[in-house]
Formats: sequence, C-alpha cells, structure tokens
Amino acid sequence: MSHKYKGIILAGGSGSRLFPITQGVSKQLLPIYDKPMIYYPLHSLMLADIKDILIITTPFDSPSFKNLLGDGSQLGINISYALQPSPDGLAQAFLIGEEFIGKEKVALILGDNIFYGQSFASLLKQVMSYKTGATIFGFPVPDPERFGVVEIDKNSNIISLVEKPKNPKSNFAITGIYFYDNQVIEFAKNLKPSQRNELEITDIHQAYLKQGLLNLEILPENFTWLDTGTFASLSQASLFVKEKLEVENISIGNIEELAFKKGWISENNFFQLISKYKKTEYGHYLRALLN
Repeated sequence: MSHKYKGIILAGGSGSRLFPITQGVSKQLLPIYDKPMIYYPLHSLMLADIKDILIITTPFDSPSFKNLLGDGSQLGINISYALQPSPDGLAQAFLIGEEFIGKEKVALILGDNIFYGQSFASLLKQVMSYKTGATIFGFPVPDPERFGVVEIDKNSNIISLVEKPKNPKSNFAITGIYFYDNQVIEFAKNLKPSQRNELEITDIHQAYLKQGLLNLEILPENFTWLDTGTFASLSQASLFVKEKLEVENISIGNIEELAFKKGWISENNFFQLISKYKKTEYGHYLRALLN
C-alpha cells in the first residue's frame, strides 16, 4: 500500500427519525445493548487497522463524544473531532475532513451502521490493497427503497446507482462503509447540492463510476449489517448483540477487547482501561480475557 488509510466516522445529523429518544442525546450515543452505538463503527475501522480517526459530530454533541472516547490513546489509536453544524449530506464529510485526510486514502463509515461477519477483517484488508478508485459494499435487503441501491449485471458489474428509489431495480442496498483514494476530496468540491439540498454520496460514487473506478463488494449472505435508523432496527440490533453474547460469548463491537488483542495496548493499560467497569457484565467479560 503506497498510502495508508485514515478513517472518518460521520456522527452528525439531528436524529429526527428517532424523536423523542434523540431529542436530548445524539443517536450515535444511544445504547445498542451494552455499548454506545459509536463503538460499533469505531470497531469496524479498528478491525481494518485504521488508527487515525476523525469523528464528525454536531456542536451540541461534540463534548459528549469527547467525554466517552477522549483522544483514543487509551485504545492505542488517535481520535480527533470536527463539527458538522448542519446535516448537509454525507459527502460533506470530505470537505470537513479535507485537512485531516491530507494526501492519504480515506474510509468513511456512518455512525449508525453495524457490521458483523467472520470474514469482514480479511475483506477490508483486500479492499484496502486496491491502488486506486473507490469501493462500496452491497447487501441484499427486503426494503431497498430505504437506501441507496446498486443495480448490477450478471457479472456483478455496476449498471446504476440510485438514491432511495421508488421502484428499486435490485435488492442490493449500499451499506454505510466506503473506501476512497484521495480524489474523493476533489469530487466532493465539485458537487452541487441535490433536490434534498444535500451533497449526496451517490454523486461521488457516480463520479468514480464514470471513470471506471468504482468497485463493488457484495457482502455474503451469512453477514449481518444493521442500519439503526428506525425504532425497530435499533431494538433488533440490541437483541442481535445480546444473543451473540449469551449464546456464543462473542462481544460484537468491543473496542477494548480489539485494542488488547491487536497488541495496541499493554496488559497493564488494558487492566486500567477496564477497571471502571467493575460492577458490570461488560467488565466481567473483559476481565475474563486476562485469565
């Protein structure tokens, strides 16, 4: 890899689809079973060995995220913060993060997306080895009209990309994790706001597609992707995480465990990090890793 990747978590927005529960707190700080929602996308970036991470959030919510995660040093990573004063589209992340990205490649993940699958880490590594272009991930869903949809031919080549289509031409939703080379900044600068008055991520993907530089990875059927944008999906995500823990003793999205297992923090650091979870099941799980 000529350039390493930086990571951006987009955790802005007003969360209005989840009012009243998000009126006083950022959606990405809501609990998904035993962890704040932001742990899950952060875990995905860490899984890809991305250690420089920018969290984009609202001016109101920024102090809460800093309280929760600090500068990331306790996990052996670097977390910085930027503000998105108003939710003007996902593609705005590249303008806000331009200085942070610098000359590197960048992965963007949405703060309300949860990914889980045995092969996820190796798939991420594979995608990060591509020299140029962008990669999006498709996943079959029963309600594609809620998402950006990718239409493909029989050889899995991309035919079209449509944002929230009324009559979807496929059931492949475009999930909320994306990998880009450095051109993404220029593409973002040339965007015009859509009818929704937002800078659309789909328009960035169209720009890559025009150049023949958009790669699609279809996530396998046995994969789990949860977009926690509705009350039902929020609840479903918590049940999924709870069940994995109770049945298989797998703690999904566990950033402390991952940092420790990757050797980014010492046993001593890990012990200090988890000492504040003394009285919780979360703490019991983490302490068992030391034995």
